[in-house]
Amino acid sequence: MTSADLLTDAFGRVQENVHGAVADLTTDELSTRLEPGANSIAWLLWHLTRVQDDHVADVAGLQQVWTASGWAKRFDLPFDEAATGYGHDSADVDGLNGITAELLLGYYDAVHAQTLDYIGGLTDTDLPRIVDTRWNPPVTLGVRLISVIDDDIQHSGQAAFIRGVLLRCR
Repeated sequence: MTSADLLTDAFGRVQENVHGAVADLTTDELSTRLEPGANSIAWLLWHLTRVQDDHVADVAGLQQVWTASGWAKRFDLPFDEAATGYGHDSADVDGLNGITAELLLGYYDAVHAQTLDYIGGLTDTDLPRIVDTRWNPPVTLGVRLISVIDDDIQHSGQAAFIRGVLLRCR
């Protein structure tokens, strides 16, 4: 098993989590916030996808799927199309109200496909490459990809938790 195989498996698990979090939920349920100021499933999944898209495109030298494939226009959100969700406030979370599971999953799956295309070509010798010198120590490609996976797992787990609460309230 290679590093690319491990990364492919990890990102595949994230895809399963993302799809599982939205299965059979209504658009209203995807926008539900368990309490004021909390994130919705729609925002969590959009955010994790935007971060993955942004970070993987950056290290791969690719265009983001968000803009290159027209997803920003399809979502038509009330904030800058470069936004990934960092620093978003409650009003920004509400900006994802009305987003459908099909739209969320379409964008996620497109980003997932680009991610798998990129990591499928990686070798162990690629992973120590420095991709971000703003940190001490500088961030390697391997660390950046693990960071994206960690962020994705956390947010998809939060979405799964909200889903569980919503299903109990049906």
